[in-house]
Order: sequence, then C-alpha cells, then structure tokens
Amino acid sequence: MKKNAKEAIVKASIMLFNSKGYSGTSIRDIASLAKVNTATIAYHFENKPGLLEYCFMHFFEQYISRMEEAYALIDKGAKKCLKRTVADLLRYQSENNQLTSFVYREMSMDSQIVREIMSTYSLKEKYYFQKIFERGFEWNEFRPHSIPYLIIQLKGLLMMPFMNTHYMREVLYVFPNEPFFEQKYLKDIHLWIDKILSTEIIVKKEAKIK
Repeated sequence: MKKNAKEAIVKASIMLFNSKGYSGTSIRDIASLAKVNTATIAYHFENKPGLLEYCFMHFFEQYISRMEEAYALIDKGAKKCLKRTVADLLRYQSENNQLTSFVYREMSMDSQIVREIMSTYSLKEKYYFQKIFERGFEWNEFRPHSIPYLIIQLKGLLMMPFMNTHYMREVLYVFPNEPFFEQKYLKDIHLWIDKILSTEIIVKKEAKIK
C-alpha cells in the first residue's frame, strides 16, 4: 500500500470536489489523481460518502478547535476575544481555501450529513459566538443587538469570500488564498466590530460633543 495513501486520497478528493463538485467526481477520478487504486480508498473510507464525511469532520473539528482556543481569552475582554476568534477562523479558512469552499457549498444542500453537522458543530459555533456577544453586552463593550442577526452578519463576512470564489476572482480580482487578502480583509472585519458593535466609538463621540 502506498505510503501516506490516506493523505494523498484526502488531498485529491478536496481538489476534485472543489473543482468538479461532489456529484461530478467519481472514486476512479480520486484514485487516479491520488495515484492509488480504488481498493485503497475503500480500505480507508469505505466509499465516496465516507470520504465526504471525513472532509466535513476534518474541517469542522479544526474550525471548532480554533474557536475554543480563542474563547479561552474571554476574561481579557469580549471585544479582544471576538477579534482573536475571527482572526483565527479567517486564517484557517485562507490556509485551507479549497476545503473551505467545498464544505461551504455542500453545506447549502439539504442532506443527512449536513443535518448532522448542523446539529453538532454548527450549534457549538453558535454557542461560542453567543457567549462572546452576551459577555460583550454584560460588560458594556458591545451595543445591544439581536444576537441571531449579529451571527448572520459575522458569518456572512467570514463565509462569503470562500463560497463565491469565482465571483471573487473573475469580478473583484481578489484571491482569498493570498496572504494579502487575509491581512486586508481581517482589518475590514475588525472595523465592522469597532463600528457596529463597540460602545467605544459612542463614548468618544459623546466626549467630543461635551
């Protein structure tokens, strides 16, 4: 059996699922690109749905792990914690842009595995965002807002570049896999936090008026 065959299969799957779509990719396509036989894929993942599940689990395990690590900073302030969270999530998505794009596209479909992901990982993600916002309200760092709508806005900012990669490249000429994108876009998300959420800007304006 080829050394590091499992890693090669996963890498080939992500590349093909992202470029051809899950439905448009066959096990033979994956085996050919990974330079293994189909029996090797069956040994590690059983079948194509097994590969899909592995990709989902791999993505969200790492995603939630980064949220958990960032949330450990909550006692240093909700705003600081939120900025660290979005920085870590954006970096993870940028470093794994093909996997991120594929997973987000598939998450828009209604399937058993998507429902399972939403009942576990998506609820964990909601929990951490909600706790950060609640602490921000409690400590008067954030202006009161509807938490579900804040999550919608923040998720939109984090997901859009990776869900619409063709639009990003062909229309906006922006490339989410480039380091410059991560640096520039993170500043914009932090600006959203400062302008939309933070109470600090209100205090400064009131001070100027006085």
